[in-house]
Amino acid sequence: MSTTDPFESPTHGIEPDEQTLKKKKLWRNLFLFNLCITLLLIGIFWLPVKLVQMEKFASSPSVNLTKKGVSNAFNSIPDQPVENVVASDLLETKLTVINASSEDNWVYFDFSRGEVVDIHDKSSIEWDLAFRRSKVISNGGATNKFGRAGLINLGSLDFDQVAEVPLENYVQDKATRTETENPILLKWYKYNYLTHKLSAKPNTYAVRTANSKFVKVKFLDFYCSNKETGCIKMQYVYQDNGSNKLTKSASGITPPA
Repeated sequence: MSTTDPFESPTHGIEPDEQTLKKKKLWRNLFLFNLCITLLLIGIFWLPVKLVQMEKFASSPSVNLTKKGVSNAFNSIPDQPVENVVASDLLETKLTVINASSEDNWVYFDFSRGEVVDIHDKSSIEWDLAFRRSKVISNGGATNKFGRAGLINLGSLDFDQVAEVPLENYVQDKATRTETENPILLKWYKYNYLTHKLSAKPNTYAVRTANSKFVKVKFLDFYCSNKETGCIKMQYVYQDNGSNKLTKSASGITPPA
């Protein structure tokens, strides 16, 4: 007659330590599963909201635009840059496409001539902006100490409403560990994480050229006609007499020194 040990484990040969390990492994797997679900939900709902907020912040003007009747040290344009500007008085808006598809070579653009120019020495002031893929630099600051070029982000103002640009506080190029860059133009585009496509932001930029003339610029596209990347399409208005007013009536006025 066999007897049953009341303290015999009911696990039919599985040691208590082994059973404990199995339970710990189960709880660990459940924890990791819940953690993955939580991170997935954060990625789906929270991250896109933050990306949109970052895009809005990056698209905001680089200067504090003044309210009507209030001036500030930036000499920036007011919310309504010039009131009652007649459309026929605005200078002509020009359109250009710059093929900057090379990953190695800069393409230089001169606003006074309205075209790409051959530049062999960056210290020349015969160019204003340079393009290489999506990167844009200006002819001033760390890029060229002889150039006066710089930029101001005016935000998403309507391009045709900007009839006057600031006189001062243009941001020039800064030095990095490898090359130079202009902080205003680091993110002139938006990146779609789903389609992996770039699209130009609706921002308008004020540009001071290498020889202190004034331009307003808006980037429109990054894609060539064959759908390849690296063709910068932009529209701009250039004032050739040094005035910061982008109107025909100001073209015949010589600005003060």
